Amino acid sequence: MSSHVGAEEIKETLRLTGNVVTTVCSERINMQMTFYVSSRVTLLFDWWDVHGATGMVLSVLVLFLFTILYELMKMWRVWLSNGSSQLTNQEPVCSISSSSVHMLDSSPSHSSLTPIITKPPSNSCLLHVSQTLLHVLQVSLGYLLMLCVMSYNVWIFVGVVFGSALGYFISFPLLDRGPIQTPVR
Repeated sequence: MSSHVGAEEIKETLRLTGNVVTTVCSERINMQMTFYVSSRVTLLFDWWDVHGATGMVLSVLVLFLFTILYELMKMWRVWLSNGSSQLTNQEPVCSISSSSVHMLDSSPSHSSLTPIITKPPSNSCLLHVSQTLLHVLQVSLGYLLMLCVMSYNVWIFVGVVFGSALGYFISFPLLDRGPIQTPVR
């Protein structure tokens, strides 16, 4: 008795047991699961099917630029969060005079009476929404780049790695400059 079961036998078995079969694929899908060097690859969508050297160079260039964009977005998020933390470290709205501080020090529950109220920045909601949208874009782009690397094509992998290196090299010095300071009114 053969251990190989054909597609017709599977269809008949499923028909007899009452299970619903939407499609039984008789073709075998060949997917590379180790790194390989080739100018043929399908990336993300059926329409992004590369068949030659020119297409591979263009695809690697596009992924290279997307990876640089990914690194720039990552640093931009850090830059924005540094700017928002500086905005929230402004002077408190209500200040305490030195005489009231002395009275509070002698009180047993002075820590619960000390007001710690800071004026929230007027654009904090807009900043939070922009950081959230930037995060969603960054995560989406990161997963798309990961799926491209999972094609196991060496050229695609090299393009993403070099794009990440160049993107980090470009964006990291920009982080040291810090956010643009606006005068406090």
